[in-house]
Amino acid sequence: MGPHPAVAAIRLAVRRVLHDLLTEHHRTPAAVPHEPPPSSRLRSSREVPPSPPLVLVACSGGADSMALASALAFESPKLGIRAGAVTVDHGLQPGSDARAAEVVQRLRELGLDPVDSVAVTVGRTGGPEAAARDARYAALDTAAERHGAAAVLLGHTRDDQAETVLLGLARGSGIRSLSGMAAVSGAGGRYRRPFLELDRQTARKACMVQSLPVWDDPHNADPAYTRSRLRHEGLPALEKALGKGVVEALARTAQLSRDDADALDSWAGQAEATVRDATGLLECAKLYALPPAVRRRILRRAAIEAGAPAGSLFARHIEEVDRLITGWRGQGAINLPGKVVAQRQGGRLVIRQG
Repeated sequence: MGPHPAVAAIRLAVRRVLHDLLTEHHRTPAAVPHEPPPSSRLRSSREVPPSPPLVLVACSGGADSMALASALAFESPKLGIRAGAVTVDHGLQPGSDARAAEVVQRLRELGLDPVDSVAVTVGRTGGPEAAARDARYAALDTAAERHGAAAVLLGHTRDDQAETVLLGLARGSGIRSLSGMAAVSGAGGRYRRPFLELDRQTARKACMVQSLPVWDDPHNADPAYTRSRLRHEGLPALEKALGKGVVEALARTAQLSRDDADALDSWAGQAEATVRDATGLLECAKLYALPPAVRRRILRRAAIEAGAPAGSLFARHIEEVDRLITGWRGQGAINLPGKVVAQRQGGRLVIRQG
């Protein structure tokens, strides 16, 4: 008799990601420390087989990430992959350090090694949710680099994806926000999300049938947080009004939007070189000739390169800058986040630190 269907589903999702990582790993042969003599090259191939990659799982102790950790611990030995974990203590609740220590113990009991607990200081930039996310990813990046990890697995589910799409829709941030979270993201494809096609209930069920203790973060039920309100009030209201299947439809929307956004980003990247003059300034007339979706991507990229924080740069900001191209009436400079200023000068668009 095989494993419970929920357990089988999470293991299959993780196995697929690990196979992808192994394929990528073996495409990059390990460097040979020194050139062997010709006689040695004749005796055998001098290609050094790559050492087993290390994959880390980011685990808060919640159902999604504990299910992910258990699947990684089960699948990695069969594929010759080393498996470890990182838990991040945000320090936002009393006793968070003790809770992090409990998570570390559970992860070690699963056979994961190394297992790190990292305490972070959460700032205030962008609001509490964004600040906690920034601190968490910075800690995960540091841990991955310290251990030389090939990837970090994240436990985001299809439900998380649906919430992300709705949040992007509410912000009016364009098709890139509607594309939600990518299955592969981060520098060099560091972050992998195996569960984007699985619902949250599957992960929770997998933990229950394996008798894995989980911790339910009270912040996930706190109405002070936008995502919590959406999870407990917004999505249930949509399902009541529109029927079941809203989460699945939003997840499909994310993938379709991502395909479109990737294509437009590629187009914008190729077009950018054609709209700059010899000094590198953007030429307004050439920008005007581009489709709006392509032009606005170039403007957004230029603003970020000038120092505007990507997370604080919204559609309304880019629309204001775009009007310097499409609705020029002699208006003054546009102030953007990060003390960046955009203004039109002599038929050129100048975007720089103010």
